[in-house]
Amino acid sequence: MKLVVVSAGLSQPSSTRLLADRLTAATTHHAGTGVDVEVEVVELRDLATEIAQHLVTGFPPARLAAALDAVAGAQGLIAVTPVFSGSYSGLFKSFFDVLDKDALTGKPVLIGATGGTARHSLVTEHALRPLFSYLRALVLPTAVYAASEDWGEEGLAARITRAGAELARFMAPGGEEAPVTAGAVPDTDTAAAIAPRSLTGAITSVDPASGFEVVPFEQQLAALRVE
Repeated sequence: MKLVVVSAGLSQPSSTRLLADRLTAATTHHAGTGVDVEVEVVELRDLATEIAQHLVTGFPPARLAAALDAVAGAQGLIAVTPVFSGSYSGLFKSFFDVLDKDALTGKPVLIGATGGTARHSLVTEHALRPLFSYLRALVLPTAVYAASEDWGEEGLAARITRAGAELARFMAPGGEEAPVTAGAVPDTDTAAAIAPRSLTGAITSVDPASGFEVVPFEQQLAALRVE
């Protein structure tokens, strides 16, 4: 499985990259033993000039083209941005502006953001989630925001663990549930939260014993009919 991580941090070192790395570690951990996860990190800071050139000319330079191809070919995506003026950064948005409009269709995406204050914690819901929903991605239920005071707190660690487990589950080959590893947070409502946005016209339910079950709408409706 290929996991691509897009980090829009500008400083060095970067709290945005730190959050991206911790989300990556949680995802690979919950993928289970014996599962080979190939990780590729795209640092947008290094591609800023190429992104601007693409916006002006319509043609991506080689390094940017490789990054766009990596995102399109991934089985899962982690996207993390710093908060600028109450929203995602311009560099972050510009990268996804030049991405092919169909590249994220049906792809599980874990979103995260960093900021200096907890007052921006809803940026994942009012900015990031609508962006990736517009791109027809499967945006995972748990988004992770980290304010400066959150680092080292149990709450942040728990959110990272839960989010990583969700992404590992939906990246599993064949759409099957990834093995639950030690320390994983049980999350039997993840599929139900994502299923209404399914592009296949199916309702997904979770049976803890058998994993994911895809039930067509017609079968669900038939079960609801009153004889």
